Amino acid sequence: MKKMVAILALGSLVGCTTLDPYTGESKTSNAAKGAGIGAVAGAIIGAATASKKDREKGAITGALGGAAIGGGIGYYMDRQEMALRQRLEGTGVRVQREGDNIRLIMPGNITFATNRADIRSDFYDTLDSVILVLKEFDQTAIRVSGHTDSTGSDVYNQTLSERRANSVANFFVSRGVAAGRVQAVGYGERYPIASNDTESGRQANRRVELELLPLK
Repeated sequence: MKKMVAILALGSLVGCTTLDPYTGESKTSNAAKGAGIGAVAGAIIGAATASKKDREKGAITGALGGAAIGGGIGYYMDRQEMALRQRLEGTGVRVQREGDNIRLIMPGNITFATNRADIRSDFYDTLDSVILVLKEFDQTAIRVSGHTDSTGSDVYNQTLSERRANSVANFFVSRGVAAGRVQAVGYGERYPIASNDTESGRQANRRVELELLPLK
């Protein structure tokens, strides 16, 4: 049984590689990793719930089912990630993958004017590119979070972060993204990604992030 599970898991990894749009190199996709994990978990459950004489059959059935479930979400997010990377290359927006979630980091200096919450008009095209992908991949929820540096009062920074997050969320809805998919939240200065002791660090901390989460 262990040999059969290993073959199924290996097959899922071999069959699911993607092309990194920046390096041009093949890499094991998150779908493949999910399929492999699902295959092993499904096999264990299948074997445990089957009768003794049908244990191997149960393991195979469970492995196949687990691979399909584990790989399905990962494959969907792999495709969405690829589309976002292709559309956002050279825009200044960073795309990060964290398991089955995708995070887009939008620096504040290219998104908003200083101390303002209205989106810069020259950033509309970039957001429209994101929206095209969000409409194509409509099985994801969108969490928009605003962040600031530590300059100014806590209350002011909290309010500014909320206004900026709401501006981006409202922009998406105005362009046809379903309101039920979008959540806006402001975190003020609570979650810096760089030191607030330097100008470059403060600039990095002034940002809006989009987290795309699969609807399960």
